[in-house]
Amino acid sequence: MRQVIIIGSGPAGYTAAIYAARANLRPLVIASSVEAGGELMKTTEVENYPGFPDGIQGPELMVKMQEQAERFGAEVVLDDVVSLDLRGEVKTVTLGNGDVHEALTVIFATGSAYRKLGLPDEDRMSGHGVSWCATCDGFFFRQKTIAVVGGGDSAMEEATFLTKFADKVYVIHRGDSLRASKVMQDRAYDNPKIEFLFNKRVEHIYGDSLVTGVGIVDTIDGTETTLDLAGLFIAIGADPRTHLVHGQLDITTLGTIAVDGRSSRTNLPGVFAAGDVIDPTYRQAVTAAGSGTVAALDAEHYLAGLPRELVARAALAAEPVPAAESVPVGA
Repeated sequence: MRQVIIIGSGPAGYTAAIYAARANLRPLVIASSVEAGGELMKTTEVENYPGFPDGIQGPELMVKMQEQAERFGAEVVLDDVVSLDLRGEVKTVTLGNGDVHEALTVIFATGSAYRKLGLPDEDRMSGHGVSWCATCDGFFFRQKTIAVVGGGDSAMEEATFLTKFADKVYVIHRGDSLRASKVMQDRAYDNPKIEFLFNKRVEHIYGDSLVTGVGIVDTIDGTETTLDLAGLFIAIGADPRTHLVHGQLDITTLGTIAVDGRSSRTNLPGVFAAGDVIDPTYRQAVTAAGSGTVAALDAEHYLAGLPRELVARAALAAEPVPAAESVPVGA
């Protein structure tokens, strides 16, 4: 049994692990088998994270956070949570490999998942010209014409990054103005490879084995035209990953986990949430990190109020098992 289990390994999860580990709580971090490090693993240069005046690559930042957490005693497991029982004094976390872990507290920091357009061919063409990650797939579109769907910061970042490879990048947005921050808008507008298509929505994706184009509908007059493309990148936001806690934790009308005020406390004692999974507004790496700090401190305070013998048992169970001494043959 652990004192703390942290589910998620983005800025919120790893920051919570750093604080919990420094408090000698020996947290177990369930980092995911395929998405360890969270969305920043798919991001290029991060220019607005404090302490890096020249910027830092997203994957490098997450590796440093993991290393920092492990340095203080956090244990990181690359597996996925398949079920949770958060009720009761002792929580249980079941992993995809069948392992079941128990903990007195759980910090839920699973972040958010890419939002889809909901088109019939979207999943079929995923990996065949449809993508949600420019840094993952941009290289495959050298000297091609592609499009990005969206009007926020993520869409502008995707479009700008893709101009390193593509000859032409369309930005398709259903509104008549962008939602992105001014600095991101200016960067995209100043790029000669980017062309904006406002008041348009993607209605069809064409192609057999590879994307060949899209059908776009004018949101004002309803007319449809075909745009020849080799690739379509979707950047229309993300949804909180809350499916594991439905029926156990309260969910807000915006789909995020409900917490008590500025704390990380959920409706269940000993269960805390942090990062994008509770934040529908800001969704920045630095705010997620701050949220992870809050969750770790809240968990520490909660543990301080539990019976000492229970906490001591959990602390003892989390102690590393010393390696067995080798015995000489014939001894």
